[in-house]
Amino acid sequence: MDDDLWDLIEPAAARRLLAGAVALFAERGYGGASTRDIAERAGMSPAAMYVHYATKAELLFTIVRAVHEAAHAAVVTARDAAPGHAARVRAATYALARFHARHQQAARVTQIELAGLDADRRAFIQELRDGTDAVFHEEVRAGAEAGVFDVADPPGTARAVVSLCVDVARWYRPGGPRTPEEVGSLYAHLAARMLAVQ
Repeated sequence: MDDDLWDLIEPAAARRLLAGAVALFAERGYGGASTRDIAERAGMSPAAMYVHYATKAELLFTIVRAVHEAAHAAVVTARDAAPGHAARVRAATYALARFHARHQQAARVTQIELAGLDADRRAFIQELRDGTDAVFHEEVRAGAEAGVFDVADPPGTARAVVSLCVDVARWYRPGGPRTPEEVGSLYAHLAARMLAVQ
């Protein structure tokens, strides 16, 4: 279900390369997939790949960036549509957990292969991650200050909620007993329990 992650990538051949790379990185790891393998998976010649991505590292960075940007957008959109502190945290949690189930393969590759990025690209991605973390930290802090949440450690609790959601990509399997929406609903409920919503 990762195809819509690449909707903004043009042309179609570049999207096929991303999809092929994600599948191969999931199967073999970043180090175990050659550019030739990726091009073959995308139904292209090795030379054609370099028209769109100069290196395998650039391909990985494009994947990791797209996953983080899409996850952040999902969280912010869900939060902004919800009224009140409790509803906003539930909505953001639902969105992040659902995202990691719906895009399990790309999200898992992103987590596992993050170390394959160079220092500058890792720093860029860390800024994106910090932005998503900040949504949860701000909402939990605001709800605690308003007396809606009963938490002794708002930053630690927010971090725990985000960690639970991100970890979905590690264990979730498409076609399993729960849909991404069911996972999102469960995690939204768990977040509310962790926050002791009043």
